[in-house]
Amino acid sequence: MPALVNYRGDDDYHTGGSLCSKDSARLLSVYGPPCKRQRISDSYFIFFEEEKQPSINVLPDECLYEIFRRLPGGQARSAAACVSNHWLSVLSSIRNSEIDNGSSSDVEMISQENDGFLTRCVEGKKATDNRLAAIAVGTSGRGGLGKLSVRATNKVTKLGFSAIARGCPSLKVLSLWNVPSIGDEALIEISKECHLLEKLDLSHCPSISNKGIAAIAENCPNLSSLTIEFCKNIGNESLQAVARGCPNLQSITIKDCPNVGDQGVATLLSAPSSVLKKVKLQSLNITDFSLAVIGHYGKSVTSLSLIGLQTASQKGFWAMGNAKGLQSLTSLSIISCYGITDLSLEAIGNGCCFLKQMLLKKCCFVSDKGLTSFTEAAESLECLQLEECNRVSQHGIMSALKSKLKSLTIVKCMGIKDLAHEAPADLTQCGSLRSLTIKDCIGFGNTSLSIVGTLCPQLQNLELSGLCGITDSDLVPLLENCNAGLVKVNLSNCPNLTDKIVVDLARIHGGTLKTLNLEGGRKITDVSLMAIAENCAFLNDLDISRCGITDMGVSSLSDGVQIDLQILSLSGCSKISNKSTPYLKKLGQTLVGLNIQQCNLISSSAVDLLVENLWRCDILY
Repeated sequence: MPALVNYRGDDDYHTGGSLCSKDSARLLSVYGPPCKRQRISDSYFIFFEEEKQPSINVLPDECLYEIFRRLPGGQARSAAACVSNHWLSVLSSIRNSEIDNGSSSDVEMISQENDGFLTRCVEGKKATDNRLAAIAVGTSGRGGLGKLSVRATNKVTKLGFSAIARGCPSLKVLSLWNVPSIGDEALIEISKECHLLEKLDLSHCPSISNKGIAAIAENCPNLSSLTIEFCKNIGNESLQAVARGCPNLQSITIKDCPNVGDQGVATLLSAPSSVLKKVKLQSLNITDFSLAVIGHYGKSVTSLSLIGLQTASQKGFWAMGNAKGLQSLTSLSIISCYGITDLSLEAIGNGCCFLKQMLLKKCCFVSDKGLTSFTEAAESLECLQLEECNRVSQHGIMSALKSKLKSLTIVKCMGIKDLAHEAPADLTQCGSLRSLTIKDCIGFGNTSLSIVGTLCPQLQNLELSGLCGITDSDLVPLLENCNAGLVKVNLSNCPNLTDKIVVDLARIHGGTLKTLNLEGGRKITDVSLMAIAENCAFLNDLDISRCGITDMGVSSLSDGVQIDLQILSLSGCSKISNKSTPYLKKLGQTLVGLNIQQCNLISSSAVDLLVENLWRCDILY
């Protein structure tokens, strides 16, 4: 061992120092591959390390600013921003208008590139000031930032939005959701530079107040869409500023803002230059006065949604309709408003001459009388949707079907119950109805179904979902009476339907059927799939989740005549196993979506094989 330590050969593995010296590593290298001779002394190396620092970093930020704004193109600026946070900070402080590329043609090219084509979304831990600064620098030469969304973070401050404002004057859409750290200062910075802003969406931003909205309204005249939700410090002053400064505003949504009241809503709707087309007011402390203003001044409003207005009474809704100012209104939604009664509903029908779509949900004071008066008065009505209106019965529905409706949807209306007698002989057919949806109405049974079959001969879309009271025998007459040919059928969660109705459906409407949903039909078996395979050539969407089918049914489907089956859902089919793999591969020649979740007899190896072979198909497993 001493000989080994004191070895001095031509390679100079050891220079004679102690084991604790700086060359101890070279000493130990005797046991490994030989090392190259050190040609630079340690002292020189240490000196070089101390002096190795780019001289540009000693320049003040003013000099770096002048250098960076002259970099040739966005790629060079992006590369420089990656060097350090300091450089990123300096680069993000440069406005697009301050970039100097040396020629007028280059400046013109930059302005064309920054038209706002890019979209960026930052969320959670990834949403920081540095990230926003990087976006500001990186998008400036790649088409310009057009849309920015910041969600669920408290790490973003005014600094990040200052960078966005300076670097992204092309910004047109800004969305802030659950960002409590952002206050008025951020919106003020945006308003100073982003004068092209068209859409502002604020949700759960408690630090933003009237001051921030007023800055946007004053400096962003192109604003056409404004959404404010759950912002407790935004009130009437904001809406008044928007009314003064945003003549192009076409869409306004206000939800759960306790400081917004009649004064703000009335000022916004009654502005002389108002071109509002879409208005949504939800859970606000507004009274009958606001509804009267809407009815009188809302001449340009085409879509109106009134939700959870607990302080508005029958008088306000009656005044809104009776004012007859909503001459352009085509779509109206009223949800959870106690003030909507039979009387006010009739006034709305008389006052809104061009109303085509109507949604009434959780309107507990609307009965058959009001529904009948409304459908008779609203001559242009095409689409009617009733949800949880429990005073509406079968008589009101039959009266509604006497109008020129094209679509009728009834959901969870507990007042609809089967009549004790058969359908009246003098019922008038609704030849215009093309789409009928009856969902989760537990009282809807065979008598009601028989009436629908008599009244609606031109149906093309039929949804009977969650109806425990209907059976095969009473559904067949409806199928036979649909002369136009059914295109879309949903019979999900109807436990008493069997293979017989599916066989009849495939036989009668197989030539037109494109979408079929049989989810939850435990009595639906392979017989149904055989009928579908033989008759439904143009079917492209089939849902047989939680049905009683087996591998044999999938085999029959793969041998069928359908030429364009794109979506197939087998979720929860417990009898399907690995034997279906080759049949699914065959179906996969046209499939773009396959759901085999909760098919527990299909092994992971079989799933891997499907994923490998059906590379065009999105498989849920």
